[in-house]
Amino acid sequence: MLTVSGVTKAFGARVLFEEATLQVNRGDRIGLVGPNGAGKSTLFSLLLGHAQPDDGEVRLERTATIGFLPQETAPTGDETVLGLATAIDATEAEYLGNELAPKAKKILRGLAFREQDFDRPLKQMSGGWVMRAYLARLLVQQPDLLLLDEPTNHLDLESLRWFQEYLRNYPGAILLISHDREFLNQLCDSIVEIRQSRLQRYRGNYDDYLVQCEAQAEQLAAAYKNQQKKIEQLQEFADRFRAKASKASQAQAKLKQIERMEKIEAPVREGKKIKFRFPQPARSGQRVITLTGIHHAYGETVVYRGMDFQAEREQRIVLVGPNGAGKSTLLKILAGVLPVQQGSRELGLNVKVGYYAQHRVEMLRPDRTVLAEALDTPQRITEEFARTILGSFLFRGDDVFKPVKVLSGGEKSRLALVKLLLDPPNLLLMDEPTTHLDMASIDALIGALQDFTGTLIFISHDVYFIRQLAKHVLHVNAGQLTLYHGDYQYYLDKSAATSAREALTAGAKPEPVAVVERPRNKNRDQKRLEAEARQARARERQAVAALEAEVTRLEERQKELAAELEKPETYADAGKAVAINRELSHVTDELIEATARWEQAAEQLE
Repeated sequence: MLTVSGVTKAFGARVLFEEATLQVNRGDRIGLVGPNGAGKSTLFSLLLGHAQPDDGEVRLERTATIGFLPQETAPTGDETVLGLATAIDATEAEYLGNELAPKAKKILRGLAFREQDFDRPLKQMSGGWVMRAYLARLLVQQPDLLLLDEPTNHLDLESLRWFQEYLRNYPGAILLISHDREFLNQLCDSIVEIRQSRLQRYRGNYDDYLVQCEAQAEQLAAAYKNQQKKIEQLQEFADRFRAKASKASQAQAKLKQIERMEKIEAPVREGKKIKFRFPQPARSGQRVITLTGIHHAYGETVVYRGMDFQAEREQRIVLVGPNGAGKSTLLKILAGVLPVQQGSRELGLNVKVGYYAQHRVEMLRPDRTVLAEALDTPQRITEEFARTILGSFLFRGDDVFKPVKVLSGGEKSRLALVKLLLDPPNLLLMDEPTTHLDMASIDALIGALQDFTGTLIFISHDVYFIRQLAKHVLHVNAGQLTLYHGDYQYYLDKSAATSAREALTAGAKPEPVAVVERPRNKNRDQKRLEAEARQARARERQAVAALEAEVTRLEERQKELAAELEKPETYADAGKAVAINRELSHVTDELIEATARWEQAAEQLE
């Protein structure tokens, strides 16, 4: 259906494609991969005819049609959601409306539009919903070849599941760019990688591609090594005997043998995964945050009634459950973004909360450059380190000098993420942090969060991201919380989910809990022992509270003394400055000891 033959494309001295070839047949499901800047978007432009190759050709069957969904927000006018989805104007409405409208409405519902949204003007809707409307239009048109650039960026979990199933049964061919490994695994039957200006095709899904790549790299390295060894032997013979008359002809033959060889190119070492040691937050108490008896409702819609939750230091918890179950609401309550309507929210000792939401960019100043925003952090970092971090999150070269006000929504989200990582809290709450990131950036983020010494609670639809980070799974459904004390695979096994993606939004049964039967009639000795145990427990709580108060007192004194040493007038009296320094040293030692005793007592109590 579509053939790319010997295509070469360069921009100045930079060659993106050199004699690249590709064949796309009807029914193909192809994932296009390659590092940022390798030429994925340029290839789409060539296939669409928006750009022309310097050499070679792109041929599309005469009757075949191509549909394209860009990554960024498309323009809107006065059209309604349904009007755009059916792609008709007033003169065509009577002719095509009855034919397309039912199909369009079905697709719009699958993408989470409500009936009352169908007649809303698109200009009243957010960029994410506009992109969903354009996606609906593309599916209604049903072109022979779909070109999709990060199509899952603007979809929630339910819509993503629907979209994935819809594409499974799509009658045309699909060529897509996506950072979502699970999406590529579930959908693709081949992967095309842009490597060294060529298009290399691998059969199978993304996981199959990784296995084949590794095997191919090993074979190439072995073949290159063997050929270099052979060349070295031939060259050594020629060098040794070319001056001897009796051996000169043989030496010359060896040199010609080297010239005739089809040389194997030296394997290009894959760049190491970008991994940084980000600044780490101050240590919090063992109990990081506690919600007790939480009631929350939106109007008459009750989300939580008497909900309890507690997180402890260094836990890694992913929230899963159906759409509308209250995952984002829980995250916002934990962050303090939503006020507690009833019940209590209590932070533990030394807890600093940070909340990263997909569209939360209020912390950015529009008049600053990207680099200036990154450098505006309490942590001491060099410009080189800041630029390296920014580069790993797709701000490369002169991009760091862009004003924040000209950035796209995705770019602002990435910059907000960089700022959060450069001055991390010890309770980090994240809502879909991988949106707008490519695979290399996701790996960089995973590396940063694996080293993170605080507590992490997050929502994500990226199964790979979840598997790398989650140590506990909290299932949220109908206002009920069920905590699975294990990683994502443990949760899948316990919930008996049919797929890793489905389990993110499915209802789940609570884990079986062992029930200890207690005798109804307790004798006097049992009651006495239980009373003594309660009294001992109360004394332990009092001891922990006293130690916690002592730690707080010492911290306050430490701050007071440090503030005194910052005043110039303190040094007018040398004796006073020495005394303050001596007391500060003493208080610091006491604080270290008190904190250790408090942590030990708190852990014993827990």
